[in-house]
Parts: sequence; structure tokens; C-alpha cells
Amino acid sequence: MQLALLARLLSLGRAVLAALRGRLGALCWSLAPLPLPLPVPGWRDSAPRPQPEQERDEALPTPTSVNYHFTRQCNYKCGFCFHTAKTSFVLPLEEAKRGLAMLKEAGMEKINFSGGEPFLQDRGEFLGKLVQFCKQELELPSVSVVSNGSLIRKQWFEKYGEYLDILAISCDSFDEDVNVLIGRRQGKKNHVENLHKLREWCREYTVAFKINSVINRFNVEEDMNEQIKALNPVRWKVFQCLLIDGENSGEDALREAEKFVISDEDFDRFLDRHKDVSCLVPESNQKMRDSYLILDEYMRFLNCRNGRKEPSKSILDVGVEAAIKFSGFDEKMFLRRGGKYVWSKADMKLDW
Repeated sequence: MQLALLARLLSLGRAVLAALRGRLGALCWSLAPLPLPLPVPGWRDSAPRPQPEQERDEALPTPTSVNYHFTRQCNYKCGFCFHTAKTSFVLPLEEAKRGLAMLKEAGMEKINFSGGEPFLQDRGEFLGKLVQFCKQELELPSVSVVSNGSLIRKQWFEKYGEYLDILAISCDSFDEDVNVLIGRRQGKKNHVENLHKLREWCREYTVAFKINSVINRFNVEEDMNEQIKALNPVRWKVFQCLLIDGENSGEDALREAEKFVISDEDFDRFLDRHKDVSCLVPESNQKMRDSYLILDEYMRFLNCRNGRKEPSKSILDVGVEAAIKFSGFDEKMFLRRGGKYVWSKADMKLDW
């Protein structure tokens, strides 16, 4: 009899304690947003504190424009390349789409697909499906591609051209001998002749045409005014040759770009020679290094602030917000260098 009574009392005591614990927990959570002068004994506040809006913005940049280097493989061997073929890995298509959808949710407005050479994977089909997905399903304002142009076929434009806003073709010289010295050639195909053909296809399929040039020791004295004006790109991005340790410089690098490097004064002289080209967009090393959001083949943001490409964890594993904290991205420099511009072909009002 006494044992039965004792058991009932113990059971009642446990119930009372459980109820008290529940009330205490609820009380603590309700007080969590308030600044407590003393901690509640035995309770650890794991709830995130709200931050002022300005503080949040500074700590966490928005991935407005993202460069996704989904492959490192390339059919060219440009001596100054700073995203070299260290792996042959490419994400499965559906995983890549999942990551792109996460970026859209986090605020991405423009995606730029690059490499390596993006048309190398599955003869351009992998790229085409990503381009179509980003424009048709994610409804991104701008979808662009950077390519050396050597593997692009007219059939690709017929199938995917309507989903592409901008095609940027890398061309560092209008002298084929210089292109050979740089490594921007495969076989007997003439890089400059192919550039003109791609220009016509872009006009035919209403894709904005852009040119990227890396200014280096072999082309710094060249005058490109006449050729650029004839091609009439929407933008002519002019980059200063950049060294990245472990990619095109240093002991474990696949390239030795030191012989391509030019001084700031050399770069300024090249820009001055082409100052009358209205579409010119200059990018010095200072502007370029920290003002690009770069995703590698594993969808890791690459931090270049220390002269190397130091990867974050993949957005597929930790999410965009956690990964972007380690990107080293300078959002203010991105805006100062004109990183945000009229980048949707629907808004360009071009004479195709």
C-alpha cells in the first residue's frame, strides 16, 4: 500500500517538474530577443539575435551577379589562364540546377557560365540546358556565357539562342601569330575569322555580342581600334593580366604567367590608345581581384584576396548565405567598376 502511494507521488512529481520545465523554456524563448543582464541558469540562448539592417548588409553580400566556372577543361592553352584544368569534375546536371535555384532564391539576377571552355562538356548540350533552365524556369533577367568560340556551332544557336542574353568571346589579338604565342588556338582554325562568324550568328539569333581581351606582354602595343569598332560589340571588357598563385603562378601552378605580366603604366597606355572606343570597359588588377563572385566546379565560392583561390564550402552543402561569407567579395567595388549594367537583351534595344 505504501509502495503504491509512493509510486503515485513520484509520478505526480515528475509531471509537475515536466510542466515547470516547459513553462521555464517558454519564458526563456519569449525573453530571447531582449537584452538580458544576467543569463538564466541552465539555459543556453541559441536563438539568433536580430541585427540592424545595415550590419546585415555589410556582413552578407547579395549574389546579384555570379560567375559559374562549371568546368576547368579547355581545348586552348592560354599561357595566362587563371582557372586552369586541375580537375575534370563537372557536377551532374540536376545538382547544378539545384545550386542555381538556390542562388536565385538568394537574390541572383545574372548568371555567367564560364570555364575552362563551357562548350566542351557534352558538345555544348550541358551548357545549353543550364542556359535554358536559368532563363525559362528561373526567369533570370540575364544569362551570359564566356567562351573561346572554337566549339560553337550554328545548331546551338538554333536550339538555345533565344534563352541567351550575352555571348562573350575571348579575343586577345587580331594578329593570328600573337594568338599562337598566347596559346589561343587549336589546329588550323583561324581565331579571328571565327570571331567574325560568331558575330554574325549573334546578330541572326538576337544574342548580344561581347568581346573579352586580356592585355599582356604580347599584345600591349597593339592597336585594336579599327577591328573593335567594326565588330561593334555591346561591351569590350579589357582585363589586365592577373597572377593567381597555384593557378598561373607558383610551384603547384599549371601555367607560368609571369612572362605575360604588364605594369599598371603599360595597361594605362593601352587604355589611352583605345579611349575613343565607346564600348570599352577597363578592368585593372585592383578592380578585378575581389569584385567577382566566382563559383568553381563544386559550387564553392573562390576567395582571391590573398592572391590565391581559396574555396568556401559548397553552397550545395551549407547554403548560399553560409558559403558567401567566405567569398572575399567586395560588393562596393563590384558596383564601382560598373558590374551592374543593362544586361538583359530585352532591355538593350539593339539594332540586331
